[in-house]
Amino acid sequence: MPIFSVRGFRGLWLLLSLIWRFVQWIAPAVEAVILFLIRPITWIVVGAIPVVILVSVRSLPWTSWMLRGIDQFTFWLILTVAEAVLFLFAIAFDRGLITSFRFAVKSLFRNLLRTILTGLAVVVLGLAASLVVTILQFIDRVMAGNSSTLNAIASSRWDLPSQMPPSYIPTLEQGAASKPTDVKPTAAMSWTFYGGTINKEKPSRENFVFFFATDPKTVTTMLPDMDLYSAQQRAQIDQWCDEIVKDRRKVILGEERLEALNKRVGERIKVTSFNYKDIDLEVEIIGRLPKGRYGQVGVMNSEYFYNAILEQYPKDHNGTKHPMADKCFNLAFLRVPNMNAFNKVAEQVESSPSFTEPAVKVETESSGVAAFLESYRNLLDGLRYLATPAMLVTMVVIIATAISISVRERRKEMAILKVLGFGPRQILAMVLAEAVLVGGFAGFVSTGLHYLVLQQGMGGIPFPIAWFSKIPIPVESLAWGPLLGGACALVGSLIPAWLASRVKVADVFAKTA
Repeated sequence: MPIFSVRGFRGLWLLLSLIWRFVQWIAPAVEAVILFLIRPITWIVVGAIPVVILVSVRSLPWTSWMLRGIDQFTFWLILTVAEAVLFLFAIAFDRGLITSFRFAVKSLFRNLLRTILTGLAVVVLGLAASLVVTILQFIDRVMAGNSSTLNAIASSRWDLPSQMPPSYIPTLEQGAASKPTDVKPTAAMSWTFYGGTINKEKPSRENFVFFFATDPKTVTTMLPDMDLYSAQQRAQIDQWCDEIVKDRRKVILGEERLEALNKRVGERIKVTSFNYKDIDLEVEIIGRLPKGRYGQVGVMNSEYFYNAILEQYPKDHNGTKHPMADKCFNLAFLRVPNMNAFNKVAEQVESSPSFTEPAVKVETESSGVAAFLESYRNLLDGLRYLATPAMLVTMVVIIATAISISVRERRKEMAILKVLGFGPRQILAMVLAEAVLVGGFAGFVSTGLHYLVLQQGMGGIPFPIAWFSKIPIPVESLAWGPLLGGACALVGSLIPAWLASRVKVADVFAKTA
């Protein structure tokens, strides 16, 4: 039955009605449980505040500079001191805190429909904001690089994509060091990009495969972001790489690509190349890379590829070289300990007479990514300076509107509270607590869904840039939602809360009489 029809809308309306009746039926029980556990819940919320703030400040793209350079010990020391100070404050004002939270919970359940709709709006906007922030945070992290080590990228100076002869590899991996005083990279990794289809009659996105042809021994030590995998996963990849060294026909393929190809570990496939004509390779899949950054790509032994293009092709074509024989090496990653070593290696390579046709340039990994991101600059600036602030402002407006309506409906209640001895500050705190609870909880739900669905379910955000197929979502993102949602709720409810605290008892009861 099509949903965009009279019967479809009726069915949807019936489903929503049943869900709403269930929510109304279970809401009193949920409220009773929350009120019964109000003290531990209050203390959990109070204890989570420093964690949410400090973790978010450290990882958000706009604020990470504040804690840049602070080591782990100092960070945890700051967090411990903040927790201690906040808990001492909470102990001193325990009664007021409990009263404010109890009042906020009762107020939220009083108009359940408005609370749910406001929360859903914050969840949707929070999801969008978390998505944007994750992309920006990842790009900023890659552009900043690693402070302890640097990955230099050696590539063709004038060609895009980079194409160099494989004879460059041995000298490049030594950083073109020719004198005892020259600096050598601490580790190196060469890349050749090999792509093709397993169905040459009907090539499509579903039967496409892409491999990094490299030295298998360098995969877990040099491939970027391998530290995102667990020690057990890296050990398993090392075992597979040892097998690839022994049998050059064996490969590892990303889990998501295997699913798209409808293939399993142990199967053989024949790849018809699209970037190296007539270099068609038969490979055996012996392992799978976990979902995430490398979930759509594979790793093969570069010796297998170079043997096919440099040796086997001339044998099959009367000694004729392959047209791409001197252009089949793409990139070299050179690891150096610091910027001084990088500058020295870059000077050695770029001035070496061994690299003239074509000339070679050396840049940091962050500079290499920046070159790829140049075409995305306007889009990223729009996300950073327009889209994200617009979403946050919308969240503020939605919460401010909901709290304003709630306060206007409960003016008599505020007046009665004042008669019972509640001061303006207590009423202000109660209304603010109500808004922050909605914003913070809805923000946590949004980032929780964001992390569970995209990271755990899909292995990251499908946003292919440079040589990244997916953007991983850090666990720190779970703190962004409560912070952004709570902060927007706090800002949006300030004026309604202030108006509620300024209610005049005489005016309210005069109108009632």
